[in-house]
Amino acid sequence: MGLFDLFRSDSGDQMTPHLAFATSLIYMMGADGKIDNEEVGQLLTVLGGEEKNGAIGVGANNQKLLDSAVRYVRANPVDKFLSEAAPLLSDAQRICVLLNLLDSSLSNGQAEPEEQVMFDKFMKAFEVTEERFRPFFQVLVLKHDRSIFTKADHPNNSPSHQVKLSV
Repeated sequence: MGLFDLFRSDSGDQMTPHLAFATSLIYMMGADGKIDNEEVGQLLTVLGGEEKNGAIGVGANNQKLLDSAVRYVRANPVDKFLSEAAPLLSDAQRICVLLNLLDSSLSNGQAEPEEQVMFDKFMKAFEVTEERFRPFFQVLVLKHDRSIFTKADHPNNSPSHQVKLSV
């Protein structure tokens, strides 16, 4: 296997870590009952976007993967998915999924209550504690806090404030 083989899509015929990743994103996107443009953008970012006839969609390499993920989500409750997918994922894959789920849920500015509940389910199924995930959470919250550019009196903009990760 060459270095770039890691970026090739799988067919989505059976549950794999890659299919679990895509499926996780679909569950999170639908958690609050609506799919925001920002969430679609996040999905295109992580699965790879491609322009065709003036429209941007999932790149051809991952279209089968996305189709399989959507079919799976339509046919299975999230709890069944989590019990099937969690044992397949390495620790790094679990953290990667959680980071992308959080990034997706914050993409429109705030995580909706339903998205927070969904995220908590994933954390529990992946056996990742809030304490362990807190530093990752802080980074993504800062990434999505655009108010630091528009509010001069934002607490994080004080001359004495220094961004630090805490455990």
